[in-house]
Amino acid sequence: MRLLDLFCKAGGAAMGYHRAGFEVVGVDIEPQPHYPFEFHQADAMTYPLEGFDAIHASPPCQAYTSMRHSDDHPDLYGATRDRLLASGVPWVIENVIGAPYHYGLILCGSMFDLQIRRHRNFETSWLMFQPPCHHNGERPYTITGKGDTKAGDFKHSRHPAKADGPRLMGMPWASWDEVTQAVPPPYTYYIGCQLLKMLYAT
Repeated sequence: MRLLDLFCKAGGAAMGYHRAGFEVVGVDIEPQPHYPFEFHQADAMTYPLEGFDAIHASPPCQAYTSMRHSDDHPDLYGATRDRLLASGVPWVIENVIGAPYHYGLILCGSMFDLQIRRHRNFETSWLMFQPPCHHNGERPYTITGKGDTKAGDFKHSRHPAKADGPRLMGMPWASWDEVTQAVPPPYTYYIGCQLLKMLYAT
């Protein structure tokens, strides 16, 4: 089964789908030298959708994040949904909490024994069930544009060192800047396994 990964960035989502069993092709308007699979530098809003069994899209999130500092960011969520609805294949749209998703589920790192939470919306074109969070009262690590400088020193800060961010995200091939914009692979592995079952059943 072939999956198209739109707005792919460094491939965190792609790796999860790959591990679930998909052949993944990534598209992003910016160069992505660390993307681990077939990559095309192109506009995700015009790239052809034909020839794929499923589509994942992670349109820019800055218009919805609580960390935004201006209103100058593109709002592509609705236009992306319209494109995927017209594609005729199953699809997933990932974005931050606060994005205008209609239905789907929210995934968290605690569901997959990660040391980060990183809640993300996943709007899906089919019914999916959401596993429970396992917040245990401990403060999770935060992967943002901020990072400590000394690798491995988590004692006084919940912002991990930049050298440790890729490991915490499960993306050892990527840089710190890349993982701050990424989806941890376990999230899309969980989705991808259910998506494959549905595809093979139809």
